[in-house]
Amino acid sequence: MALLEVRDLKVDFVRRGERSFTAVDGVSFDVEPGQTVGLVGESGCGKSVTSLAIMRLLAKRGNQVSGSVRFEGTDLLKLSDREMRDRRGRDLGMVFQDPLSSLNPVIPIGLQITEVLERHRGMSRKAASVEAVDLLDKVGIPDPSRRLSEYPHQLSGGMRQRALIAIALACRPRLLIADEPTTALDVTIQAQILALLRELVQDTGTALIMITHDLGVVAGLCDEVNVLYGGKIVERAQRHQLFAEPRHPYTHGLLASIPRLDAGRGEKLIPIRGSVSDNIPWDHGCAFAPRCPNALPVCREVQPQLVPDRAGLLRCHNPVRPAVAAGGGTR
Repeated sequence: MALLEVRDLKVDFVRRGERSFTAVDGVSFDVEPGQTVGLVGESGCGKSVTSLAIMRLLAKRGNQVSGSVRFEGTDLLKLSDREMRDRRGRDLGMVFQDPLSSLNPVIPIGLQITEVLERHRGMSRKAASVEAVDLLDKVGIPDPSRRLSEYPHQLSGGMRQRALIAIALACRPRLLIADEPTTALDVTIQAQILALLRELVQDTGTALIMITHDLGVVAGLCDEVNVLYGGKIVERAQRHQLFAEPRHPYTHGLLASIPRLDAGRGEKLIPIRGSVSDNIPWDHGCAFAPRCPNALPVCREVQPQLVPDRAGLLRCHNPVRPAVAAGGGTR
């Protein structure tokens, strides 16, 4: 049995007097114990909303969530608020995108860690403080004893992100969701944070969902990759397969727009034309069709289904041919 089974997850945002907007549209995937699964795509494709729906952190008003999210066989969407609070932190942890806005600015870092330990592990304040020092030390924060009394604004961006990881790992959750944990960090700190997450997965067997738009992060961390566009998964493949032979034109475009060390001198990047808002409804065809260099008339008329392709899944009427993908073209 998979640790987490997400089936037909759908999130609609509803405002009075306006048409509803579907941010996540029938997303399904599994996460095995100790596995790192990536959710990849541009901003606005539904990655973060998917994670917030899994954690039941979306606002109670203005949205409708359907489908199922089974953690060890229990549907999280059917739990009461109290039961879900018991699950968060203890069984499921989350590292948010912006540590400065995620950490409470008026509470010391130490107290933000110890309250999790006291709430979920029943520790005394003294024992929790000792454990908090150990957690800060494990995530690479220097002089952890002194940091317990410091506030978020007194820490650098990289240290705040490490503190947020320490809070998420305080109760040794079996599933950790990392929502763009390297955003706004310099390259050196990014590498350190990714190395830390990799070590934690290997040492503890914690399953990890990595949400990112950076395919460089995916290349060094993920086992399986789900590429999202317009709220739907358009391609799923193992990491090495995805980078060697991307099949969906969107995946191919993401890879083609990344600078490469082996590229020739003066070789230009190939951006994806338009923006993520340039799409058509999925029930009218393929949402990516207005931006797709491989688009055919059928792409604007018939919705493509997610079907088996090689060892993964693909949603496309006219996929990139393997030989062309390896050569860097689009057709």
